[in-house]
Amino acid sequence: MIAIIDYGAGNLQSVEKALRHIGCSCTVTGRPQELMSAQAAVLPGVGAFGEAMAGLRSRGLDSAIKSYVKTGRPFLGICLGLQVLFESSEESPGTEGLSLLPGKILRLPENCGLKVPHIGWNSLDLKIPGWLLNGLPREPYVYFVHSYYLQAEPELVCATARYGAEIHAAVQSGSLAACQFHPEKSGSTGLSILRNFADYVKQNT
Repeated sequence: MIAIIDYGAGNLQSVEKALRHIGCSCTVTGRPQELMSAQAAVLPGVGAFGEAMAGLRSRGLDSAIKSYVKTGRPFLGICLGLQVLFESSEESPGTEGLSLLPGKILRLPENCGLKVPHIGWNSLDLKIPGWLLNGLPREPYVYFVHSYYLQAEPELVCATARYGAEIHAAVQSGSLAACQFHPEKSGSTGLSILRNFADYVKQNT
């Protein structure tokens, strides 16, 4: 069973629908005990960094996610669910993230003639695909919706994208992976990424 983490805001239905489409058994939950009993977990996210962290903390999900990741079971963050895995964000100064990975969340530049937020399709430059992006075509296109972007430690970065800055679009550290884009909205490429996650879950739980 894959737990889709509900902290009060997030693109839960489309993620659940996409996972069920590829044959995954999953449940939406905001209860730490249900998360801790799951084979794997997905943290979707939309909205603001500070509000997301407040929602996680109010439900006890912040400490539960940290404990869960320490078990080594597969975990996937999506969009804002990637950003909160890091220490902090320029969007919400003074708000601490989960600090599970090293890196910074920065505002997309607005002085380069591109609209912010970044909404739409963008190609990826695959670096070290790892298990999450394994088997994708060269420069696959995926769907983004965001105003803030990640700059992580280089050894974590699976793929980058260009939109006024070099966006660290996907990261992986062992069984913990995350992507700034929305695989559930990225057509056949996104489904391939979710299948990679599902296959990794089967092989490692």
